[in-house]
Amino acid sequence: MKKFLPLLLLILSACSLFEDTKLVDIREIDGPCTIMLTDGSTITSDGNIKISKRTQAITYRDEDGKLWSLFKDDYVSYSCQ
Repeated sequence: MKKFLPLLLLILSACSLFEDTKLVDIREIDGPCTIMLTDGSTITSDGNIKISKRTQAITYRDEDGKLWSLFKDDYVSYSCQ
Protein backbone atom coordinates (compact mmCIF):
# COMPACT_ATOMS: atom_id res chain seq x y z
CA MET A 1 0.00 0.00 0.00
CA LYS A 2 2.84 2.40 0.83
CA LYS A 3 4.24 1.87 -2.67
CA PHE A 4 1.10 3.32 -4.24
CA LEU A 5 0.82 6.37 -1.99
CA PRO A 6 3.29 8.57 -3.98
CA LEU A 7 1.55 7.62 -7.22
CA LEU A 8 -1.85 8.46 -5.75
CA LEU A 9 -0.60 11.84 -4.56
CA LEU A 10 0.85 12.57 -7.98
CA ILE A 11 -2.44 11.76 -9.69
CA LEU A 12 -4.44 13.89 -7.26
CA SER A 13 -2.10 16.85 -7.68
CA ALA A 14 -2.28 16.52 -11.48
CA CYS A 15 -6.07 16.72 -11.33
CA SER A 16 -5.92 19.96 -9.37
CA LEU A 17 -3.59 21.44 -12.00
CA PHE A 18 -6.37 21.19 -14.58
CA GLU A 19 -8.72 23.11 -12.30
CA ASP A 20 -6.20 25.87 -11.70
CA THR A 21 -5.59 26.41 -15.43
CA LYS A 22 -9.35 26.58 -16.05
CA LEU A 23 -9.27 24.12 -18.93
CA VAL A 24 -12.92 23.33 -18.20
CA ASP A 25 -14.19 26.55 -19.77
CA ILE A 26 -16.84 25.18 -22.11
CA ARG A 27 -20.57 24.85 -21.42
CA GLU A 28 -22.51 22.61 -23.82
CA ILE A 29 -26.21 23.28 -24.48
CA ASP A 30 -28.51 20.78 -26.17
CA GLY A 31 -30.04 21.94 -29.45
CA PRO A 32 -31.73 22.84 -31.61
CA CYS A 33 -30.62 26.43 -31.03
CA THR A 34 -31.31 29.74 -32.73
CA ILE A 35 -28.63 32.43 -32.67
CA MET A 36 -29.58 36.05 -33.41
CA LEU A 37 -26.76 37.87 -35.19
CA THR A 38 -25.95 41.56 -34.84
CA ASP A 39 -27.20 42.26 -38.39
CA GLY A 40 -30.67 40.92 -37.48
CA SER A 41 -30.36 37.57 -39.25
CA THR A 42 -30.58 34.23 -37.46
CA ILE A 43 -28.68 30.95 -37.56
CA THR A 44 -30.32 27.69 -36.56
CA SER A 45 -28.21 24.83 -35.29
CA ASP A 46 -29.93 21.45 -35.13
CA GLY A 47 -27.21 20.04 -32.87
CA ASN A 48 -25.69 21.20 -29.63
CA ILE A 49 -23.81 24.46 -29.22
CA LYS A 50 -20.78 25.06 -27.02
CA ILE A 51 -20.17 28.37 -25.28
CA SER A 52 -16.89 29.51 -23.77
CA LYS A 53 -17.58 30.87 -20.30
CA ARG A 54 -14.58 33.18 -20.50
CA THR A 55 -14.95 34.66 -24.01
CA GLN A 56 -18.68 33.96 -24.63
CA ALA A 57 -17.77 32.56 -28.09
CA ILE A 58 -20.34 30.13 -29.51
CA THR A 59 -19.23 27.07 -31.49
CA TYR A 60 -21.72 25.06 -33.54
CA ARG A 61 -21.94 22.75 -36.55
CA ASP A 62 -24.00 23.52 -39.65
CA GLU A 63 -26.15 21.01 -41.54
CA ASP A 64 -23.07 19.78 -43.46
CA GLY A 65 -21.15 19.14 -40.24
CA LYS A 66 -18.81 22.10 -40.75
CA LEU A 67 -17.62 23.72 -37.50
CA TRP A 68 -18.29 27.45 -37.01
CA SER A 69 -17.50 29.93 -34.24
CA LEU A 70 -19.18 33.21 -33.42
CA PHE A 71 -17.58 35.71 -31.10
CA LYS A 72 -19.54 37.88 -28.66
CA ASP A 73 -19.44 40.84 -31.07
CA ASP A 74 -21.02 38.68 -33.82
CA TYR A 75 -24.29 37.78 -32.04
CA VAL A 76 -26.91 39.43 -29.86
CA SER A 77 -28.56 36.44 -28.21
CA TYR A 78 -29.24 32.73 -28.46
CA SER A 79 -32.04 30.41 -27.40
CA CYS A 80 -32.20 26.64 -27.27
CA GLN A 81 -35.14 24.30 -26.93
